[in-house]
Amino acid sequence: MRTDPSILHVDLDAFFAAVEQRDKPSLRGKPVVVGGIGLRGVVSTASYEARKYGVRSAMSTAEARSRCPHAAYLGARFEVYRATSQAVMAQMRALSPLVEPLSLDEAFVDLAAAGLSNLTVDDVQAIAGDLKEAIREASGGLTASVGAGTSKLIAKIASDLDKPNGVVVVPPGTEAEFLAPMQVTVIPGVGPATAQRLSMAGVRTVGDLQQLDEEELIRQVGSAHGSSLYRLATASDDRAVVSDRETKSISIEDTFETDLVDRALLAAIGDRMAHRVAERLRKAQLSGRTVTVKTRMHDFTTHTRSSTLAGPTDDPRVIARVARRLLEDSDISGGIRLLGVGMSSLADWIQDDLFTESEHDEAPIELVDLPERPRDRQVGYYPGQDVVHSQYGAGWVWGSGRGRVTVRFETAETPAGPVRTFAVEDPELTKPAAVSPGEDKDTENDQDGANE
Repeated sequence: MRTDPSILHVDLDAFFAAVEQRDKPSLRGKPVVVGGIGLRGVVSTASYEARKYGVRSAMSTAEARSRCPHAAYLGARFEVYRATSQAVMAQMRALSPLVEPLSLDEAFVDLAAAGLSNLTVDDVQAIAGDLKEAIREASGGLTASVGAGTSKLIAKIASDLDKPNGVVVVPPGTEAEFLAPMQVTVIPGVGPATAQRLSMAGVRTVGDLQQLDEEELIRQVGSAHGSSLYRLATASDDRAVVSDRETKSISIEDTFETDLVDRALLAAIGDRMAHRVAERLRKAQLSGRTVTVKTRMHDFTTHTRSSTLAGPTDDPRVIARVARRLLEDSDISGGIRLLGVGMSSLADWIQDDLFTESEHDEAPIELVDLPERPRDRQVGYYPGQDVVHSQYGAGWVWGSGRGRVTVRFETAETPAGPVRTFAVEDPELTKPAAVSPGEDKDTENDQDGANE
């Protein structure tokens, strides 16, 4: 454990939705929901205005619409999010050479690696404030919440306590006291089933957990997790900030002698690959958030589809179920000659519940950033997509369907703009041709409007 609060956790506030509000002036201050917009859609990110109505990440879009029907429902623009993330990460790396990205919108920063030592709480408050301002300028106005402490666990929990746009620095020596009043679910690895198991033993808060000795905790949750849970509950966390986490991934793939068209066979092969990926994750003491399925077709074209979980996992059942879902959305009619399953967005902690067998067997997996068969990204338009008209300039798709597309003409640098409707085939209306790697290349054909 460190003696000063030199680890920061930086978390961009409602990142995807905030980028959309930045680039779409008419949506500023209004509810915005980003994610899948079709019947099987899943919410990736909801703006704080939408959260007031109970909309949250991993909720079905159908439920979100019932709670907040007047929100703008937009498809994701991953290439824009990645570019913004890179600008933000550059500001963190300007502060310290040791930055560990966890996803596009959050990262750990090690201040000690920048030569900063003997930092007081006031010092870190000032550093965090300067970093937040640098992020705001580099990102075009986005805000971030920052937590700081002597460990990654404390910093990550602290960053969630004063959202949005807050700073929480936990003074050294107060970590156990800081955690004590919180619900046990704040500890990574304690989900609903584990919380219920602990509750039956009279343990509801981290303070209750701290009263148990390690042997008793092992009896309650098993040797595999008992020791780790005991250390985290007592704020004993010496995990290092690792700078190359962003680019690391673990994957398994295989090329077949003959092209495969049997979905059941492909699903079985994918399951085995998922288990092998999980084994490699556990050997490396890592977990991951993003599951990717790679397919190479009979004509040698290669496709990838990815889904990001709400938290890191190394559970083969979770990985296999997500991979199956992604594979089900693939067109295999011409035959598949290569199949691969991979895990990225790696971390050295796990958010899975410790007792999840029944949950994984019966409950739906919560996914975010789920690309959901966007067919008209090739032949049509989806709400939120960037477009350019030769006469009216740059804008974004408000809605499309029945051979028409409605566009609001505005950008981050303009006031809220006018709305105009065109035929889908209008030659004066164009859109970006490239699709970001790892995202689906199809989308729903008759999308609803953005529902301003």
